[in-house]
Parts: sequence; C-alpha cells; structure tokens
Amino acid sequence: MILVVGLSHRTSPLAVRESLAFSREVLADALRRMRDEAGVPEAMILSTCNRVELYGRGQQVEAAGRRLEEFLCGFHRRPLEEVAPYLYRLAGPDAVRHAFRVAASLESMVIGEPQILGQVKEAYQAAEQAGTLGSALNALRNRSLAAAKRARAETGIGQNAVSVSYVAVELARKIFGELRDKNVLLVGAGKMSELAARHLVRSGARASVLGGRTFERAEELAAALGGRAAPFESLRSELAAADIVISGTGAPGIVIRREDVEHVRSARRGRYLRPLFLIDIAVPRDIDPAAGKLEGVFLYDLDDLRSVAEANLRERQKEAAAAEGLVEREVREFLEWQKSLDVVPLLVELRQRADEIRRRELDRARRRLGPLSAEQEAALEAATTAIVNKLLHSPTVQLKEIARNGGAAEQVAFIRKLLGL
Repeated sequence: MILVVGLSHRTSPLAVRESLAFSREVLADALRRMRDEAGVPEAMILSTCNRVELYGRGQQVEAAGRRLEEFLCGFHRRPLEEVAPYLYRLAGPDAVRHAFRVAASLESMVIGEPQILGQVKEAYQAAEQAGTLGSALNALRNRSLAAAKRARAETGIGQNAVSVSYVAVELARKIFGELRDKNVLLVGAGKMSELAARHLVRSGARASVLGGRTFERAEELAAALGGRAAPFESLRSELAAADIVISGTGAPGIVIRREDVEHVRSARRGRYLRPLFLIDIAVPRDIDPAAGKLEGVFLYDLDDLRSVAEANLRERQKEAAAAEGLVEREVREFLEWQKSLDVVPLLVELRQRADEIRRRELDRARRRLGPLSAEQEAALEAATTAIVNKLLHSPTVQLKEIARNGGAAEQVAFIRKLLGL
C-alpha cells in the first residue's frame, strides 16, 4: 500500500517547512536511510519551498506511517511532538489521489503553476538513482505524471499568467506579437525586474541594464542576461532604442519623466511609429503616470499587473474544475488497475497448472498414437492450447472484475482452496 507523510503550505508556516527541507546534497543518503530506518521497501522524497513529503510503500499502515514521521523529524533533529500538528498522513487510495493532485498542480499555492511537474519528476528520478524506487512507486510516477500532462494539455489550468513577472511577458506578447529581437531595458536591478527580464530573454528579446548607484550589479545582471550595461546618464539614448522598459529602482521619486519619453519618441526617426511598453514595478513608482497618455505608449504599474494576474487567476480557477474531473478519472483507473494486480499471482498459477495438465495429456496421447508428422504435432498443440485459453477466458475476466469491486482476498483464498493451488 502506498503511504504519504508530509506537510505543505496549507498546513504549516514557512519556518517549519524550511527546517524539514531536504537539499539536493543529502537527498540520496536520506532516501536510503528512509528506506532502512522506516522499514519501507520503496521510498521517494518530494521537497520544494511549499511542501515536504515522504512517499513509501508498506503493509502495516499505522506502524509504517509512524516510522516515516519519526524518520522525518529524526533526520532533521526536530522533536516529533513539535512537528506533529503540521503533519498529514495518507494511505491507499487517499495517498494515490494526493500524488496525482500534487503532480497536476491542484494542491499548489498557485493552481496551474508549471514548476511542480518538473519537481515531482526530479524527485522520482532521484529515488530511482538512489535505488529506492520500486514497482509500486514507479507505476504511480508513470500514471500521475501522464495525468498531470493531460490536465495541462486538455484544460486551461496552465493558461493565463498569474505572477507579476509572467503577466509582464504576456502583455508584451499582446502588444508586439513576436518578442524575438525586441530590446528590453532594465532600469534598476531588483529581483522582480530580473525575473521578468529573464522570461523576455528566453522568448528571444535582447536585454540592456541601466546602472545606478552600484554599476557593478548592473554589469553582473547584464552578463547573466547575455546583454550589456550602461550608465544611468545614458537614460534617454537607451530609452530611444528600447521596445520594453522595466523599471524598479527603489528611488524615492520619479526616475523616468513624461518629458524623457516624449523626447526619445520624437528625437529618433520612426521611434514614434513603434509601440513602447513601460513596466513600472517600483514602490514608490519610477515612471511618471502622465507618460502612459502619450500615443503608442503602454504603461502598466504594479497595481495594473496585479489586477491582470488576479483576473487570470479567476480564469484558472474556473478551469481547475475540468482538471479536477480529469485527474479524478485517472485516479479511479489507476486504483482499479492496482486492485486487478491482487489476482495476477492466482491467474499465473491457474494458467501454469492448466498448461501442465495439457502437456501431460499430450504426452499420453502421443504414446497411444505413435509417431506424428510435424503438421499433426502443430495441429495438436494449437487445438489443446485453444481449449485451455477458452476454458480460462471466463475465469480470468471474472477474477479481474472481482478485484475491481473489492473483496479479492477472500475470493482468491476460496478459489485457491477449490482448485488445490
């Protein structure tokens, strides 16, 4: 039976999650220790900024769950009684459903966020490399990742940007269409500016960074973005070349005035014909709001970007219902498949016994009939194999149906006794 023990952004504060996180450097050792110390034959650890979860396989649910909790706290040297209020423990169908939902981002802080799918995939790969991934968790990996990909492909759960940086890229695409070879100017080198610029550069844009008090930081960021740095004194000339401007300096007043924008749009031939997208993510604002009233200028401040993000999030939440239904159908199919595995050993034994009887009777028939031609041998083999297959077809179908409906253990025990297996 599959087990999950963990905590997430829904059950615990960041400080608790940080104290129980597993770094890449210790993950392989932690997986092997989890398998050995918790006594679970299979082990996987999913550790992200929003969740820490231990996945295992065990039969005695209560005891195995307790050992997993003790391992988690013991590994990080945290008292279990302090951590216990934040933990959840899931087993069987509930654990399977949770694994599918996590992979499909239905349990994420931001529904539809794309990072979790890669993080789950990496967690399974780490377990495989550490030698702690067995058949049960491998099957869970294959089916849950496939369901997550279907949810993203067949519903709108991953559409409509919901982070400020992604919203900026989405709006840029609406304004310019193709972002390849567009010039992006960063005024200031803050984290949010950098993130938005990275998204734009990945889409083919070119970046320049305008330096301020610390020009070295501008040079470092420009190098990381594959662009160049320029001193703040060249603001107007850099504005004249830019298609997209992201400003987030932290300065106490206006940095880019209406006159600056007006000047560069009139000074350079053809500049006024091209759109200019100004993104102001500074508090207080860097760009004069009046600049947004100029023809061909699109100005969005932090509140504008957040309004777009919130509207997009509402659209994602509508799509989440469709994704929920798809994932739940995939979960039911996986659970039915799991149940059918209960009768596989019996079906194998039943076929082996039938084949043994068939071969014994064939040997008797050969002794009575004497030498047979190759065609006669082939005909005899085909006929007796067909008889066995037809006799076993109905029991095979019925046993699989019994497994899907539950209660397979009692039925299997009865059939074994009946057939002397």
